[in-house]
Amino acid sequence: MADIILEAHPGRSTGSRAARRLRREGRVPAVVYGTGVDPVAVTVEARQLRAALSTPAGLNAVVTVQMDGASYPTLARELQRHPVRGTVQHVDFVIVDLRVETHADVPITLVGEAVELHRQDGVLDQQMFALTVRARPADIPAHLELDISALTVGDTLRVSDLALPSGVATDVDPETVVVAGQASRVAAEVEEAEAEAAAAAAEAAAEEGAEPAPAEGEGAVEGEAAESSGGGEEG
Repeated sequence: MADIILEAHPGRSTGSRAARRLRREGRVPAVVYGTGVDPVAVTVEARQLRAALSTPAGLNAVVTVQMDGASYPTLARELQRHPVRGTVQHVDFVIVDLRVETHADVPITLVGEAVELHRQDGVLDQQMFALTVRARPADIPAHLELDISALTVGDTLRVSDLALPSGVATDVDPETVVVAGQASRVAAEVEEAEAEAAAAAAEAAAEEGAEPAPAEGEGAVEGEAAESSGGGEEG
């Protein structure tokens, strides 16, 4: 991948009014900082910034910031975006050591078609969309792929099912669920209704089949009454 170079101009005025003026001029306020470097308020050209952040590596691209004749390898962090237009309004560039591991959130991309899951009227429940990894800045992958082709209702795919490239590791629990195949709400409601109906039918059948036992002495009393009644008629 070609080097991503971004020119930064230090010495900008701070404050919301100055920031609005810079954005109108097509520039974006930013800060450059890192180990051994005091934070420096700078501006970068908005068009160059968009190009730098639009590579396949996204926010995990190593951006070489040139400032005052020096070059710094950085990662773009703490982006602030316009709530409607989505344009970047402020960004922090963190200076990194290319020889030292750093942490980054890498998007998870689902690949394949869960044919059996759809055949079972199931739904795909993605519970994790990015994985925090450890790697040297240049080794951070653009994304991680997870094949869902064999997923069925009741199945889960976990962090341990993600194939991490060489030089990339994670501290996330390998048993953490990434995606799960679940029964659809309609199917679950139908199954629940069928179970309730079956239980009700079984209860009704049990009630019909059970005859109440006669109370103690009840048969004898009825017999005596019958004999008394018969004797009276003969007399």
